[in-house]
Amino acid sequence: MNGKHPIHQDRPAPAWAETAEVEHDTLSSFTSVKGRGAISNTTGRHEDWSRTRVDDGWDIPEERSSPAPHTTLTCDTSRSIITYNKSPDIPFDRSINPYRGCEHGCIYCYARPSHAWLGLSPGLDFETRLLYKPDAPKFLRRELENRRYQCAPIALGANTDPYQPVERKLELTRQILEVLEQYSHPVMIVTKSGMVERDIDLLAPMANRGLASVAISLTTLQRDLARKMEPRAVAPERRLQTIASLTDAKIPVTTLVAPVIPALTDSELETILRRASEAGSRSAAYVLLRLPLEISDLFQEWLATHFPLKKDHVMNRVRDMRGGKDYDATFGTRMRGSGQFAELIATRFDLACQRLGFVGQVALDCSQFRPPSKVSDQLALF
Repeated sequence: MNGKHPIHQDRPAPAWAETAEVEHDTLSSFTSVKGRGAISNTTGRHEDWSRTRVDDGWDIPEERSSPAPHTTLTCDTSRSIITYNKSPDIPFDRSINPYRGCEHGCIYCYARPSHAWLGLSPGLDFETRLLYKPDAPKFLRRELENRRYQCAPIALGANTDPYQPVERKLELTRQILEVLEQYSHPVMIVTKSGMVERDIDLLAPMANRGLASVAISLTTLQRDLARKMEPRAVAPERRLQTIASLTDAKIPVTTLVAPVIPALTDSELETILRRASEAGSRSAAYVLLRLPLEISDLFQEWLATHFPLKKDHVMNRVRDMRGGKDYDATFGTRMRGSGQFAELIATRFDLACQRLGFVGQVALDCSQFRPPSKVSDQLALF
């Protein structure tokens, strides 16, 4: 790694972490990787070289399955923790991501291209070579105590899931929540993990004060499809149980149907919303499949491997909603698409929400924000 990457190799990963390396080339397009979403480890767009594995026909079919790569952890030495954005089509202007990369391995994840900035692949590297931010709680305190800081809801997990499997050991997300609770700072969490239930003891009192809400991502109710598409995320039924548990604790829950994949999951839209409503969710949102940069090739490779007969149909529908392209990043349409198919999905979603009595997302209260007083602040009173 060169100096521009925020990675510190000298600080050791926790002793429990597996450290086997992942091969850095493109796997055969016919090979699925056990327990992983991406089929290949395509070179990132910022690299000066690329490497491709070619199937010369000598492999024995029974031996063509690829060994499952292990997860590795590296300390991230970023000097700040709150990331700001000026996007007009997302409902927050700041977020915290305690991890880079995500072991859930969702093939459609829009965060995959961010790994290319680290000199890593948006493919298998994204879900196997993770970075963690051990100083996140300390940096958060420092940034919240800055006299120029203006309070607004923080989105926790806007890029990668804050409750991915490594959180069970590292507990960075919980430490961040403890800081936010101490400072009475509002937070909105986005996750597809049942591990969020672990922190109900923090989230329930915060929610009672209007300081916390949770969005549960629910893409499909088909267990087999979820296993291929989101290989290390919890099953759909478990996410519905999580919605029910959070609702019982009086924590506002939004069901995030994201992404809606045309010709693959869009037929489930109404059923997902109904099941989420039955579990206790009272608001919902959706995002159309997004395929920026390297994700398009990775997703098409995944389709060709798992759903070869549907590949052309899915991609043709995607292009119908993206002005003939794989992706259109224009603000205002990038989340919902355009054209008659996109309008049909929007209409179906709106009608289902009206029928189920979904309301808008809960507004969080910023007026309670109070950084703890420092000793120097107290002395200044005398």
